[in-house]
Amino acid sequence: MQALLAFSRAIDWINDKFGHIANWMVLWACLISAGNAFSRYLFSESSNGWLEIQWYLFAGMVLLGGPYTLKMNEHVRVDLVYGFVSERTRIWIDIIGGLLFLLPICLILTYFTWPWFVDSWRINEASSNAGGLVRWPVKLVLPIGFALMALQGISEIIKRIAALEHVIEADFKYEKPLQ
Repeated sequence: MQALLAFSRAIDWINDKFGHIANWMVLWACLISAGNAFSRYLFSESSNGWLEIQWYLFAGMVLLGGPYTLKMNEHVRVDLVYGFVSERTRIWIDIIGGLLFLLPICLILTYFTWPWFVDSWRINEASSNAGGLVRWPVKLVLPIGFALMALQGISEIIKRIAALEHVIEADFKYEKPLQ
């Protein structure tokens, strides 16, 4: 179990780094958006490239920030049952949900988005919009993001199994919604 927990810590470390990158993408997207609006309204100048980089940054925020959000246990969940059960039951819900839903869909999406990126990279696909950007970088974010999410799912499952076996203390920071 200690080797699996070390593997889990390595995954957490990687997704911490990508989470910080995603946080910076928020700032850059806001600055680019403000700059683009300023340019458009003040000088009547705009560029499709500036709009597309905002979309690319948004894709990065979601796909690279999602695994970090899962690590921090801040992801969206259906709290209808989760908030009313014991910590042990919540751990089992997380394990079963990870194994039956999260991992399969992440693996499927990684599998299907990788060739999409490879094709785009091979032909150096570019936007059809005037002044648009190349597309393969944003398409690369898809398989990377889904693979990182799958890895974080594995990390979370390892931590929950360790908590069930009392190898680590169960401290998964769940807050019941106030509504």
